[in-house]
Amino acid sequence: MAQDTAYRLNINLLREGKEIKQMNQSFVDSVQMLSYTGAIVDSLQREGYFYPKANIDLKEGGDIQLSIEIGVQTRWLALGNGNLEPWLLRELNSPFHLTGGRPFSFEDWQKLMHDLLEIGQNNGYPFMAVKLDSIQQNENGISAIIGMDKGPFISFDTIKITGNSKTKPIYLAKKLGIRPGEPFSQKKVEDATKALKNIPYISIVGNAELSFQNEQATVYLPVNDRKINTLDGIIGLLPNEIEANKWLVTGQFDLQLYNVAGRGRDYALNWQRLSQYSQNLNVEAKEPFVLGTNLDLSASFNLLKEDTTFLNRAFSLNIGYQLSPTAYLSFFGKRQAGDLLAVSAYENATKLPEIADFRYNSYGATFAIHSVDDIIMPKQGWQSTTTFGLGNKRLLENTGISPELYQGIEKTSLQYFIQTNAAYYYRWRQNLGLKLGFNAGDMDNSNLLLNDLFRLGGLQTIRGFNENYFYSNRYLYINVEPRFYFGTYSYFLLFTDFGKVENKVENAPQEWPFSFGGGLNLETSGGIFKFVYAMGQAGSQPLGFNYSRIHFGFTGRF
Repeated sequence: MAQDTAYRLNINLLREGKEIKQMNQSFVDSVQMLSYTGAIVDSLQREGYFYPKANIDLKEGGDIQLSIEIGVQTRWLALGNGNLEPWLLRELNSPFHLTGGRPFSFEDWQKLMHDLLEIGQNNGYPFMAVKLDSIQQNENGISAIIGMDKGPFISFDTIKITGNSKTKPIYLAKKLGIRPGEPFSQKKVEDATKALKNIPYISIVGNAELSFQNEQATVYLPVNDRKINTLDGIIGLLPNEIEANKWLVTGQFDLQLYNVAGRGRDYALNWQRLSQYSQNLNVEAKEPFVLGTNLDLSASFNLLKEDTTFLNRAFSLNIGYQLSPTAYLSFFGKRQAGDLLAVSAYENATKLPEIADFRYNSYGATFAIHSVDDIIMPKQGWQSTTTFGLGNKRLLENTGISPELYQGIEKTSLQYFIQTNAAYYYRWRQNLGLKLGFNAGDMDNSNLLLNDLFRLGGLQTIRGFNENYFYSNRYLYINVEPRFYFGTYSYFLLFTDFGKVENKVENAPQEWPFSFGGGLNLETSGGIFKFVYAMGQAGSQPLGFNYSRIHFGFTGRF
């Protein structure tokens, strides 16, 4: 009774009396041994050896010899399409790959049945059944035809919202691709949960449910509205670079309205005072499913006044399409204009200034992927966005600058830009998390100007520096941010940002900005309170407490 092994089974697989494989196995009782022996026979039959012959011989000392003559492997002679309809055959890739003398395998046939059933349930036939019919078998081969019972054709009925969301069902039907009257698709129902996680203004509180009646399927979605509309005001304290030993108070105002009238319409307004003489204004609007199509239309306007040096305006028009629950593709046309303000400073210039008047028309595309657990405050998953644009930039002659400075300069030239950003979120335990961010951009043109370069620095990019502190035609930076959660959206954070910034317009040496600090994100009943303290170092800014940055504010949600 103390023995761990009561039976030792020696297995020999034979083909026409010749050994082809040998195996050994030990068991504590006879039940396990007989179960294992039966499993071997079943496995052989599933591989087409229908008639294996087993012989058991009991040896001395508890050894058991099992010899199995596997016989001849059965092969497919023919597999007819039976009553499979042409549309189903078109959807099926290589439907008869089991034929042509291929060895019979139950797994191959099972996969073929699964593929047929999956095609059916995604094309309006969720109750379709498939089987082998007219089976003929001889000693070495098998032939059959496929028999199919489609069942009733099922189409989608209306979506029913079982939560408290005021979102219009017709909007969700378009967003999820579940439109009334279209053929039922199980895949669309399964993808609905993923798609709902990428809609910021609603939250799913359960699993989608189905009911079938009168050859129609009704989808029940348990979704609730989220407090996502924001009213955000932030105050920043920065060292005043004009008046020594004094602080400069900057401001920001954000208003974001989502899902207006329950139809997925989004509007945004952002205003910033970056420094004593600088301001930034951004306005955006989005209309989904324009004219009943699957296309979204959005427009934006941006205005940037940089001190008394230049004024930039940009207007863009975007057309977007939801490729999948997690992928979104949009195409844009953009008109940018830059004008020099401090013309008097260049009255005696001997070369064209680095800041000049220009007009730039570009066209391009943006591809975004969001595969996170929460689109608003992700804790797990990853997301990325890449934008590429190409177009003609035209230099304009400013009447306040000598015309001779424009001689020999190509007025119209091709300019491109590409930007990408990615973020990965990982959560070890209930309280510990990490955010890793990667951001890069590149821009090139024979006449690059300071007032059309990328702008970096500040709370949303490289912390520890003023907003839009860096001018760059090529950059790369990484954000590392450990988090300690003490609530759903509340956490303490530490961070470090580091990267590389190039500015070939000013022929400046490459800068390697580095910053670190900490902060707090606190969820309250009315919104989110933020506080961040950062210190940064770059070629033009030393590391010191008098160069530190403090940002705090409150984002109200309603």
